[in-house]
Formats: sequence, C-alpha cells, structure tokens
Amino acid sequence: MKKTVKVVAAIIENDNNEILCALRSPEMSIPNMWEFPGGKVEKDEDIYSALVREIKEELNCTVETVDLFNDNTHEYDTFIINLISIKCRIVAGTPTPSEHSTLIWLKRENLDSLKWAPADIPAVEQLISEK
Repeated sequence: MKKTVKVVAAIIENDNNEILCALRSPEMSIPNMWEFPGGKVEKDEDIYSALVREIKEELNCTVETVDLFNDNTHEYDTFIINLISIKCRIVAGTPTPSEHSTLIWLKRENLDSLKWAPADIPAVEQLISEK
C-alpha cells in the first residue's frame, strides 16, 4: 500500500499578474521539474499555517493565504500525493530560494512552457484557463 503525502503549495501572484514558479533542485525527489513552492503538512497542522511555515522556510518570506485554489491527488510510482494549492500574497520579504535551484515569475499564458511536476499540472491548467 502506497503512503499518501499531504502537501500544500502556494500560488503567489505579484503586481504584474505573474505567478511564482520554483525549479526543484537535482537533490530533491522529482528533480529538475517546476512546481509551486510549499511542502508537507505536519501532523495536527492545518493547511494554511503549514503553507505559511513552509514558505518562510523555503523562500524566506512571509505570505498570507487568500483562498483554496486546487485540490489534486496524483499517484507517483512510490507514493500518492494529495496536493492542495492555495492562493497567497506576500506580506513581507522577497522570495529567495533555499532548497530550489531557481525561482521565476511567469505570466499565466507562459506557464505551459515549463516542465511541471505531474502533481502540479492541474493547478497550472486551472491558472492558464483563469484569464
């Protein structure tokens, strides 16, 4: 039986209507693919506080959550991921990668130019169709 991992991801938009995209580093699982930044929800943690904590750890900035955007379950070879994307806005600091290889800001219509991690694709498609 595969383990299900609950993960939250931040959809962060800037004043130019660009979305923050993060490239997974070669050391990470599912390496060198793009994702929305975030991480695992700890036991007894709610999804919103988990995301604020993860973004502080990964990007060294503070976000506030706006609303739930997409909830997708994807089966990888070795585990199942329940990926919950939440729209956020930055309230303090500038996103700086600590675990990721790089961060970029992209307009919605250009999001499909990146090679996304499979679990993130439904949220990407939803963003593209949101215009």
